[in-house]
Amino acid sequence: MVDAEEKSILVVEDDPSLALVLRRRLEASGFQVATVSSGAEALSDAAEHRPDLVILDLRLPDMHGYQVCRELRKLYHAWTMPILMLTGMDRPIDQLRGFAFGADAYLTKPCEPQELLKTIELLLGQEAFAA
Repeated sequence: MVDAEEKSILVVEDDPSLALVLRRRLEASGFQVATVSSGAEALSDAAEHRPDLVILDLRLPDMHGYQVCRELRKLYHAWTMPILMLTGMDRPIDQLRGFAFGADAYLTKPCEPQELLKTIELLLGQEAFAA
C-alpha cells in the first residue's frame, strides 16, 4: 500500500472547478497536491519540484497535453514519475496516442473517485518495484 502522506501529485487542469475538486479529493486521501492550469506551468513545476505523479488533462490553453507528456518524458522516466492522463477525450485513438506519448494510465472524465484513487495507488505502488 502506498503511503499517501509522503507522495506529491501535480494536477494539470485548466478548469478551475475541476482542479479544485481533484485537489480536495486527493488531499482528503493524504496526498500533497499542487495544481497548474497550463502546459508551460506543468513543465516548470515538474522540473522544479519533481512530483511523484502527474495528472494531466489533454486540452490545455497553451499546448496539447500530448506535447506536455512528451516533454515530461524527456525529463523523467515512468518509474520515477508516472503520468496519468485524465481527459474528456474518450475515443480509442486518443487513448492510444496518450500511451504513445508516454502516459502510464488513461482515464476519461467523468471518472469515479474510487477509480481515480485506485489508479493512482497502482501507479505509485509500481515505482517500488522499478528501482
